[in-house]
Amino acid sequence: MIIVGLTGSIGMGKSTTAKMFAEEGVPVHDADAAVHLLYSGKAAPLIEEAFPGTVKDGVVDRAELGKRVVGNAEAMARLEKIVHPLVREAEIAFLDKARAENRPVVVLDIPLLFETGGDRRVDCTVVVTAPADIQRERVMARPGMTTERFVGLLAKQMPDAEKRRRADFLVDTSLGMEAARAKVRDIVRVLAARNSKKEALDGSA
Repeated sequence: MIIVGLTGSIGMGKSTTAKMFAEEGVPVHDADAAVHLLYSGKAAPLIEEAFPGTVKDGVVDRAELGKRVVGNAEAMARLEKIVHPLVREAEIAFLDKARAENRPVVVLDIPLLFETGGDRRVDCTVVVTAPADIQRERVMARPGMTTERFVGLLAKQMPDAEKRRRADFLVDTSLGMEAARAKVRDIVRVLAARNSKKEALDGSA
C-alpha cells in the first residue's frame, strides 16, 4: 500500500483536491475532520479537564478554547499533547482498515504535513499549489477574512515554494478543476502501478 501525504497552504484548493482523490476511489483520512470528531468525543473530557469551561454540552467550544491557547505557547503545547496522540490513533486505525481491504493507495490529508514532520511517515507527498495572487484572492474572499489574519495564517505555514521543492507530485489548481482532476487521476495511476510493482517484488523475495 502506498501512503500519500496531501498538503497545501491556505487557499490552494487542498480540500477540493482531497475530494478528487476520494472520487477516484482512494480512501482519504482528513486530519482536520478527525480533530472535529474528537472535539465532540474522546478528546472533550480531557480538554475540559485541562481547560475548564471550554466544553459545552459535551462538545469543545472552539472559540473559547482558542481564547485560551492562541498566542500562549505553553497552553498550545498542553492542548497538542492531548489531541495529537488521539489524531494519530485515528490515523493508524484508518491505515489498518485500508490494509485489511487491500487498498493500493491511501491519502493522509494533513494541512501542516511538513511543518509537523508528518512527511516522515508517508511514502510520497502531493502538494496542492497556485500562484500567490490567486491564493490571496481566494482567501480574501472568505467571510470575515482580513489582511492581518491572512498574513498571520501564512506565517504559521511553510512557504509554498519550499513545499513545492519538497513535493513528489504537484497539483496546480490555478489551471482549472478539470486539469487538477486529470493530474489527480495521473497520480493515482502512477502510484497504483508502483504499488503493484512493489507487491510483485515482495512476493518474489
